[in-house]
Amino acid sequence: MHLPKPITEIIERLEDEGYEAYVVGGCVRDSMMHMTAHDYDIATSALPLETKRVFSFCRVIETGIKHGTVSVLYKGSCVEITTFRVDGDYLDGRHPQSVDFSTKLSDDLSRRDFTINGIAYSHLRGFYDPFYGARDITLKIIRCIGDPEKRFSEDALRILRALRFAAVLGFEIEENTKAALIAHKSDIKQVSKERIFAELKRLICGKYVERVILEFAEVFSEIIPELSAEINYEQGSKFHNSTLLEHTARAVHAAPKEIHIRLAMLFHDIGKPLCRTTDENGECHYYGHAEISARMTDGILRGLKCDNALRERVCEIVRLHDLPTEPNEKYVRKQLSKRGYELFCDILQAKIADNSAKIPEAAERIPLLLRTLELAEKINAEQPCISLRSLAVNGNDLKRFIPPSAVMGEVLARLLEEVVDGEVENEKNVLLSRAREIYDSIKA
Repeated sequence: MHLPKPITEIIERLEDEGYEAYVVGGCVRDSMMHMTAHDYDIATSALPLETKRVFSFCRVIETGIKHGTVSVLYKGSCVEITTFRVDGDYLDGRHPQSVDFSTKLSDDLSRRDFTINGIAYSHLRGFYDPFYGARDITLKIIRCIGDPEKRFSEDALRILRALRFAAVLGFEIEENTKAALIAHKSDIKQVSKERIFAELKRLICGKYVERVILEFAEVFSEIIPELSAEINYEQGSKFHNSTLLEHTARAVHAAPKEIHIRLAMLFHDIGKPLCRTTDENGECHYYGHAEISARMTDGILRGLKCDNALRERVCEIVRLHDLPTEPNEKYVRKQLSKRGYELFCDILQAKIADNSAKIPEAAERIPLLLRTLELAEKINAEQPCISLRSLAVNGNDLKRFIPPSAVMGEVLARLLEEVVDGEVENEKNVLLSRAREIYDSIKA
């Protein structure tokens, strides 16, 4: 395992002072899987004040010194160094009541969540893997360290971490770990909404999210109760050959790994059970489900403490995911003018994912949607006039013959519409002449 030079130097400085030091956790796991490790956390037998003394020539931030962690700014890197520790009892299902420091690496590793995260490495001492995490990485298994019932009762966030690792890495969750995870699913309510949402965002962008959503639907329903109505919900529609939850999981998987689109696909049909109608032929319809789903999405994301910008963007994609589309320039220009480039492309990506998750015949629409997307990209690159700001005339130009008023706004809106439709050239003299004509017709 290769470590960056600043990390090896930090380990060596601690070792030179008589302490043990290792990189631990995710960076070891990722390196063993030939993935790029971004953060290197160091565990050491040195007490926090001893670590501060060893690195007295650096800036040291007392990040969480009560729990044994200090951050050392060393040669341009900010590295967290934590003393080996043993957790006390967990009384709130989230945090240990106390933390005791230890001189044994085994004590520190035994308090961690999963075997794949319980591996330590030092270029001076090699690997230390008392719980066979390397074996489980090879087998692609997520297994709790020690008693899984105890692990999940200590900290319910570990439930979502297990699902996130399954969704991102494609690992299976070991049977005893899975049983304990499901048994403790209601404990997720003890976790702050912010932490839940942080894990959910990483989870749904995983490559294997479809399988995880379907296998652990009851766990997802603890986070988002509205999803429970989708489980085993037969849609009764000629456009679908799966349950509503199966369609949702497929659509999430088919979407680009961008959080706003994946969230939109998770929620795009969540309002369907509330607006179902059946025609005389027994065919089910869901008129207005996009608007209802958007309103439900807004409430769900508010409850999860989602930031306003992301919430609003997701809700707009959900609201417009059934927008009719046409792969022609006039239509695309109008949509770019009305929606903006980013939102219109988001809508098209959502429609592609949605159709990918329906019956095979629905996939025949995807080439048309892709052509529409390519056309939007082409037109946007040409920097067309699609907003009043890019119109060659403004209110100052028109006030010579139109008094500032609602009528002036109407004239400008008409000019923009005609430019977008390609009926009038976006050239100042042409627009002034046309503005006079429009104004005269309104006065008449």
